[in-house]
Amino acid sequence: QVQLVESGGGLVQPGGSLRLSCAASGITFSRYAMSWYRQAPGKERELVAAITSAGGSTNYADSVKGRFTITRDNTKNTLYLQMNSLKPEDTAVYSCNARHLNYPQIHYWGQGTQVTVSS
Repeated sequence: QVQLVESGGGLVQPGGSLRLSCAASGITFSRYAMSWYRQAPGKERELVAAITSAGGSTNYADSVKGRFTITRDNTKNTLYLQMNSLKPEDTAVYSCNARHLNYPQIHYWGQGTQVTVSS
């Protein structure tokens, strides 16, 4: 059974930091490209950051470049998102996605974790 379990969300003041984690089980983690998405109330889900299966390449939404960092530890089957200089507009449910390296039609979602940036 495949599971992606996010953690690390919460309430933080503007300018603060959070680190999200996504623990994967039931898959060969190193064979999956990983991504973080977010969805704010009333808005479409958007890609925040992505990382290749070996971690050698990353890309970010323009809105988070220079503030967020995506990393992965393939020995721990875990994906991370370090979020610094948080803004109220970063408030959303953040979800991780795993997409198979060779079969991109095979992908999985976590249940999401709420991030709220407010004073």
